[in-house]
Amino acid sequence: MFRMGLTGGIAAGKSVVSRRLDELGAVVVDYDVLAREAVGPGSVGLAEVVEAFGDQVLADDGSLDRPALGRLVFADRGARSRLEGIVHPQVRRLAAEREAAAGAADPRAVVVHDVPLLVETGQADRYHLVAVVDAPAEQRVRRLVTGRSLTEAEARARVEAQAGDDERRAVADVLLDGTGTEAGLRAQVDELWARVATEVAQELDAEEDERA
Repeated sequence: MFRMGLTGGIAAGKSVVSRRLDELGAVVVDYDVLAREAVGPGSVGLAEVVEAFGDQVLADDGSLDRPALGRLVFADRGARSRLEGIVHPQVRRLAAEREAAAGAADPRAVVVHDVPLLVETGQADRYHLVAVVDAPAEQRVRRLVTGRSLTEAEARARVEAQAGDDERRAVADVLLDGTGTEAGLRAQVDELWARVATEVAQELDAEEDERA
């Protein structure tokens, strides 16, 4: 099993990369999806979030009001740390379950861990390869304002809540340029996939030689 870490600043283009890797045959473990599952209705995670932040973070139907929670944590580093202390352990557990299932189904699987906070949570050393989608902070702020209807202040708060561009580049084995078109980024992913396929094939050949 080949384990890849995928990360990038918010609005850098990571979702484009993740979708293309899925199309090419990777098993993508999306930590944003797992984070929502970790605080889903009836979960222990949701109960802990409400205990930490109050009923103001609940929607009328009892589910998590993510925009309300976001307004609290992105403006307050301490609040963000409390939230991460609740959610991250649950996400790591769920991710381990997904990876184990993929490996059991196919020992040759390429498992991509799509982790927005890979650098912040110190996970770079866990993977055979780390791919970082890179785009300047100012461009990402503009994308958040125009594409997600955030105010400029909200967009900057989200960008600044994450690791800096230099920190992400420092852990990258592969740097993907997210400044251009979606088609251009997908083409870069195709090149990366060819590299990974070669590495997986070489690893399998080496294992077969050892058994011979």
